[in-house]
Amino acid sequence: MKRILLHLDTDPQPSSFDAISAIDGGVEQLLSYGNVTPVNVVSLVQGAIFTRSPNDLQNTAIFIGGSDIDAAQTLLERVRETFFGPMRVSVMMDASGCNTTASAAVVCAGRHLKLSESSAAVFGGTGPVGRRVARILMSSGCRVKVVSRSLDRARAACAAIDSGSKLLQPVAMSSPEDLHTVAEGVDVVVAAGAAGVKFCSLKALQASSSVKVAIDLNAVPPLGIEGIESGDKAREVGRIVCYGALGVGGLKMRLHHHVIDQLFETNEQVFDAETTFAAAGNLR
Repeated sequence: MKRILLHLDTDPQPSSFDAISAIDGGVEQLLSYGNVTPVNVVSLVQGAIFTRSPNDLQNTAIFIGGSDIDAAQTLLERVRETFFGPMRVSVMMDASGCNTTASAAVVCAGRHLKLSESSAAVFGGTGPVGRRVARILMSSGCRVKVVSRSLDRARAACAAIDSGSKLLQPVAMSSPEDLHTVAEGVDVVVAAGAAGVKFCSLKALQASSSVKVAIDLNAVPPLGIEGIESGDKAREVGRIVCYGALGVGGLKMRLHHHVIDQLFETNEQVFDAETTFAAAGNLR
């Protein structure tokens, strides 16, 4: 029986990147749909779960993508609501590579530090990727500063991630002069902002005596941390170990393929930020 993956994209044109990644992950038959919404997804899911017996449903899976991460998250929730009893298939949500990228970044940081004994600052922490980086770090026992230009937005992001966690701290950085305060006592800095947003320079981070790892997830110049190159992979610059977007990207792609393969082990799995990070444990 063939492994069939329903590729559900919230954008008008389904992502060719996601389609190729699925095939490279071992999918035998790929069915791609664009403009998928919480309304029209129901019939697509029902078509997936009613055409095979419950014993065979592990051979069908769903991938949710698109450029709008919040829309994809809403779609994931609607897909899960459509399942009932044994009539379900495994699902992976990775719109814009949000969960695999965030997981790979945290794995890279964990190669150099014990996260449960460390602290981090996530620049662009109010964005969808930044929130996931912060959430995974927090789940690993790391103390996390969620950094934004606006303190109110940083507070809202912390509340959205986990309103009761004492490991999250909202922080505002409205000018380069604020960097010293933000970086004080921080072991890891992750830049997860939008393309073209520069947060600081590597030289400025070196002025902090605590920063040991710096990760920039933006591959489009100007990079979020000036001085880090997109291809950096554990490059040591003084006492700071540096990773660029492409340096993290190799692990991100291996993780993506690994999770695609795992989708077909059972019909009950849901891969979001935490479960995707857990799947990365075998790739460290």
